[in-house]
Amino acid sequence: MSEIRKQSDVSEIAAIVSAALEKAGITAVLSGGAAVSIYTKNAYVSLDLDFVSSESLDRIEPVLAELGFKRGQDRFFTHEDTVYVVEFPSGPVSFGGDVVREWGRIETAAGAIQIVTPTQCVMDRLAAFYHWSDPQALDQAIAVARAQEVDLQAIDTWSEREGFAEGFGRFRRVLRTP
Repeated sequence: MSEIRKQSDVSEIAAIVSAALEKAGITAVLSGGAAVSIYTKNAYVSLDLDFVSSESLDRIEPVLAELGFKRGQDRFFTHEDTVYVVEFPSGPVSFGGDVVREWGRIETAAGAIQIVTPTQCVMDRLAAFYHWSDPQALDQAIAVARAQEVDLQAIDTWSEREGFAEGFGRFRRVLRTP
């Protein structure tokens, strides 16, 4: 297994953490800004890695300790050799009212990453835009949709279920603008 180094980037750290958790039988799915970073090849840079898990922190903590991470406040873990912070929001993985039962997997030189799919990543960012009027989240959703193949019909249907058809319309208009 690889180790965390000062020059480790977000995808390498995500792969190391994801592989260690998976080896320990812990399901944790990368979401949030780190997924945006990976899918946009760092057009958007995030310094925190959100691994959504239903597992207890008491079970997660020893796995991360073996990698050199120390638990800080609440659900945050830091490592002395990196500026990246690993966080564990409570599971299950969901976007608005939709609970996700399947997600993506990316193979890297440092290991496999359990990660939301590009379509789910766009939904995640749009949920932040819809519910908190976060313009940066809209920009992130657009960046992922421009960099990756996404299912716009699924995003539209989900947006309507969430009561944000108008928000999806704005997303589509901005997405079409060069």
